[in-house]
This record gives sequence, structure tokens and C-alpha cells, in this order.
Amino acid sequence: MGFFNFLTQEIAIDLGTANTLIIHNDQVVVDEPSIVAIERASGKIVAVGKKAMMMHEKTHEYLRTIRPLKDGVIADFNAAEGMLRELIKMVYPKKPLFAPSWKMVICIPSSITEVEKRAVRDSAEQAGAKEVYLIHEPMAAALGIGIDVEEPVGNMIIDIGGGTTGISVIALAGIVCDQSIRIAGDEFTADIMEALRRYHSLLIGERTAEQIKIQIGSALKELDNPPDDIPVNGRDLVTGIPKQIMVSYQEIAEALDKSIFKIEEAILKALETTPPELASDIYRRGLYLTGGGALLRGLDKRLSQKIKLPVHVADDPLRAVVRGTGIALKHIGKYPFLMQ
Repeated sequence: MGFFNFLTQEIAIDLGTANTLIIHNDQVVVDEPSIVAIERASGKIVAVGKKAMMMHEKTHEYLRTIRPLKDGVIADFNAAEGMLRELIKMVYPKKPLFAPSWKMVICIPSSITEVEKRAVRDSAEQAGAKEVYLIHEPMAAALGIGIDVEEPVGNMIIDIGGGTTGISVIALAGIVCDQSIRIAGDEFTADIMEALRRYHSLLIGERTAEQIKIQIGSALKELDNPPDDIPVNGRDLVTGIPKQIMVSYQEIAEALDKSIFKIEEAILKALETTPPELASDIYRRGLYLTGGGALLRGLDKRLSQKIKLPVHVADDPLRAVVRGTGIALKHIGKYPFLMQ
């Protein structure tokens, strides 16, 4: 079968609630928001990724934007399959002579049910995959940070994504205990929208709230180098006229407080179920933060104050999971935790 080898291409996919990343030949070739724009009448996909994100919440009656993943799992099967297909097309901008058959490794949340797993696998197969392997996100994140997962040492990985926060203790190439809560980036965004509505009676969209979170989002009310206040535009709920207000990072920290508290609770719960030998390893090594939520200012500090253990933020936390998925793809035979 040597002749047909070049027809089988390998890709690693991080199918996230907020962003989807694809690695091909050790390069991140696709990094796009997980969103599609669809014509209502025909169901045809108009745009996907960044283009569709520009249209999000600005559509008219003949267009709609869908985020096919909710809480880390596929909520809209057809949209997910269409999105995957379009994103895979981006790997080869020029149309190849033979359509390659894909071998894929896709990462999934560790709390996923069998039905949801089927949905991921079926979408991938519909989008043109010949072989599909699945890997749990915390495992991929650990590989992506550069931890040797096969050694008998416990590591705690906290992956704060868009839809779910996964907290896992990993040792001997397996997940020993894990907690997963559906409080993560999307929930933070919703908190910000709610806070501005309540305290400033200002209505803002999801994208604006997301921008606020990125620019001045914080987990602590006192930061060493605080970001400046930023202007926020929206619709005044009282008069119904668009207006602008200035928002400070303290207000955002206040808004996110409850959700971050729930994440702290989940971490403590996961630590309670950890076997004592692994707990002593974690005491020495600390916790590792990955995922987009790890970029929240002061989050590492706040967690280490609460848990009294060192907290390390991975470098380039947004891509840790997809990098790990790429490593798993290269050593498909070596790692036992890849699910066929």
C-alpha cells in the first residue's frame, strides 16, 4: 500500500466550543472560531470561522449563525459536520488532484457521554475521515505542555475552555480522577453581559462582552499592572438609544467572581478525591492551567491563594491542547489512551 500513503493525510483537531484548531505536518494550519453562517431557506453554508464570526448577532431573517458546539459537545449535528468539512478544506487552499482520505485525532472533554462521543465520530466521518481516534482533552493538554504523561508521577491539569472546565489528575498515561464543570469562557462572557445590564442598564452583545473579557478581564480586584478602563458601546435599556460607558477591570472581576469561585470549588473537590501518593506529587509540582481561560489576568494568583499550591500557566495556553493532539497523532501506536 506504499503507493497510496500520500493519499492518506494525518491531521489533529481540537474541536472546541469557542475555537477549532487543526494541525497538519506539525503546523497549526487552521485556527478559527467554531461558528458557521447558514442560509435559512436552503441550509447552505455561507461562511465559517472568522468570516462567520463577523456576522454573529448581526444577521437578518434569511441568514443565521450557529455555534455547533455547546458546553464542549456537539449540539447541532449538521452544522458541526458542515463546519468541520469547511475547516478541513482550509488545510489545502488549492484543491488537490486526489481528495486525500484523512486520518484524524480529535480531542473530546473527559466528561463526555457515549452518545456525544458517537456524534463527534460521526461528524468526522461525514466530513471525510477514514480513521478517527479520540483523545481526552486533559491528556492532550498535558502532552502539549510537555509533561511526560507515562511516568508514575501525578500532575494536575486544569483546562478552562469555552464551554467546560476540565480538572484532571494524570499519571501513568491515564486519567486518575477528574471533575468537569460547565463553567468556562462562555459563562464568563454571560456574566459580563449580565453585570453591565444590571449595573449600567446597558445591553451588549456576546462579541462585545468577549472583547471586554479579553481586554480587561480579571480574576482579582487588585492587579500589579492593571489595564486601563475601556469604553463599551451598547444600547441603553432605559431610553433605547445607543450609548457608551467606561468600564474598569474591578467591575469585571466583581462580575466573574461567582463563576471563578465555582471553578475553585471543583478544583478542591478534585483534590479531595486524589489518592494520597499522587497528592504528594501535586504538592511538589503544583497545578497547570491551560485553555483560553488561563489567560484571565490574576487567575493563577487567585487560585494559588485559595489552594495554597503553586499554579503554573502553560505558555501559549490556547494551543496547548492542539499541540498535544498533534504529538499523539505522531505516536499513534505508542499511547494506550487513544480511543479508536
